[in-house]
Amino acid sequence: MRKRNDPQSVEQFKRALTSTVKAMAGTPQLEVAFTFEPPRLRGDRVNLRAPMRNLPEQQVARIRGEADQISLRVRHHDARIHMARQPQGELSRRLYESCEQLRIEALGGRNMTGVRGNLARLQEDQLREQPQRLAVDGSPESLCEAALLLLRERLTGVPTPEIARDLVEHWRPMIESKAGEDLARLPEIMADQKRFSEGVRDLLSDLDIEAETEGELDEDREPDEADDQAEAEAQEQPDGEGGEQSQDGDDSGQSSEGAPETGDGEADADMAASDPDSESGAGGEDSSSRVRPWMPPGSNENEPATDVYHPYTTEFDEVVEASELATEDELNRLRGLLDQQMTHLHGVITKLANRLQRRLLAKQSRGWEFDLDEGLLDSSKLARVVVQPLYSQTYKRERDTDFRDTVVTLLIDNSGSMRGRPISVAAMSADILARTLERCGVKVEILGFTTRDWKGGQSRKKWLDGGKPQTPGRLNDLRHIVYKSADWPWRRARKNLGLMLREGLLKENIDGEAILWAHNRLLARPENRRILMVISDGAPVDDSTLSVNSSNYLDRHLRQVIEWIESRSPVDLVAIGIGHDVTRYYKRAVTIVDAEQLGGTVMNQLAELFDEDQGGRGGRPTRLRH
Repeated sequence: MRKRNDPQSVEQFKRALTSTVKAMAGTPQLEVAFTFEPPRLRGDRVNLRAPMRNLPEQQVARIRGEADQISLRVRHHDARIHMARQPQGELSRRLYESCEQLRIEALGGRNMTGVRGNLARLQEDQLREQPQRLAVDGSPESLCEAALLLLRERLTGVPTPEIARDLVEHWRPMIESKAGEDLARLPEIMADQKRFSEGVRDLLSDLDIEAETEGELDEDREPDEADDQAEAEAQEQPDGEGGEQSQDGDDSGQSSEGAPETGDGEADADMAASDPDSESGAGGEDSSSRVRPWMPPGSNENEPATDVYHPYTTEFDEVVEASELATEDELNRLRGLLDQQMTHLHGVITKLANRLQRRLLAKQSRGWEFDLDEGLLDSSKLARVVVQPLYSQTYKRERDTDFRDTVVTLLIDNSGSMRGRPISVAAMSADILARTLERCGVKVEILGFTTRDWKGGQSRKKWLDGGKPQTPGRLNDLRHIVYKSADWPWRRARKNLGLMLREGLLKENIDGEAILWAHNRLLARPENRRILMVISDGAPVDDSTLSVNSSNYLDRHLRQVIEWIESRSPVDLVAIGIGHDVTRYYKRAVTIVDAEQLGGTVMNQLAELFDEDQGGRGGRPTRLRH
């Protein structure tokens, strides 16, 4: 596993971690997936961060710690007990949930030294990334952080990291004088979640942290049907299916059309609360100092804080495989419709695909240098070797080729304005492109982006319930779709592409975050050359977001993302606009009037990009032609 740049080592690490998660969780049916999104638990699916190819020590340790957190939560956490005693105040709820996470980690690390070490290192890494958490002041947040660190000491027996000593020592006398008895009692009862949660409520009361909160539940009663209903609602919440219904008839009854999206929403919320990297607060502001996935590094320099692009909440966003959005029968039906529409275009696009294939294979052709003094023995000169053993020029060497291993991502706008012929031709072109490049040894990833609902969905509902704070930022639920991963063969993703034709799938488009998502997936790839091709029909549009922010809010963010990628990233960014001029956004772009041109345009632009002297990073960026 320690051998660098070895794909087998990465796969061995993934297999070992998957087995460990299932064993620690005590749930063999868990599905473990490695993605480029934050780690989370949703139903029987665990998402972990995908490791880099060279397996850096720090990243490996972090992934292990995050995997331990999730697997221990599956094993030691009862959502019904937790929700029955959860306080309603914002600060008290966060502290209550963090204490529960500490209990889970302490139980797991009690008899497993390796797990205890993984979790301790993860905690220290998080504290170093977020030094603002360690500010020594008189705020309730500072008191809560110190109380958590003291409780961790008591539960795990692991000393507080040096970086947090000042904070702990500042608050220790006050905390121990007010809540010393409860702190001492919690380690004795941590194996009993019910008694532990009651003890945490006592701790909150001792520290006067929003002790009197409206609507708190009776501590002495058992979880009942009301708790079951609350838990079910929380499970539905992250997927948005149990909340506000679509205001457009195209998407009504969506949960019954496709496969149900099950998930342990309460576990998601708990994980978010216990992870200092995640959001907190009703407004969804990210209090950490980490690079946010919706904003390129450094893009907020010299801008007022209220004008920086941000989502109101990412709680309801999702990255989902296409096969999870529809049943097997529906995918087969939609694929049949796509095949019918491809009949009259198949000949034209196939000719273009064959031309691209010949061009790529020509760049991969092998060449040799002969009559050398060293290298591989030239079998055609064996007779000369026998006759003249001292003759030196009997070797050959393979000539270096300038063709680099490449991955191409096709990011397709799945907005409502693409409905009809444009989305059909985009799906057809993606299908032909994936087959063609697969034959050439070039990997292809096909992604789509839209929103989960019209008019803001669950994000807007949460904003309304929170009192409609000013400048909420992006106010809709994102849906990013993986139609084909770069490592999947075309035959595995063939049915998924038909999903683009599904009625009700296409909604709003928030381009900036989608491009960053696709870009970050490319950066994690091992290939030497990465190409991102965006197919869109115009500017980003989301009525919910634009109704409460400036009119150019999404447009400005898209420009910032494009400028950052084009000037700083190793990814080649290309755009194809359908019916709208996208050259005002992208340096490498082309606009087509008729959707029928899309297939040929995609092939031509890829052919130009594979020519180093035209579109590569080595030269000046040019505007592409069609």
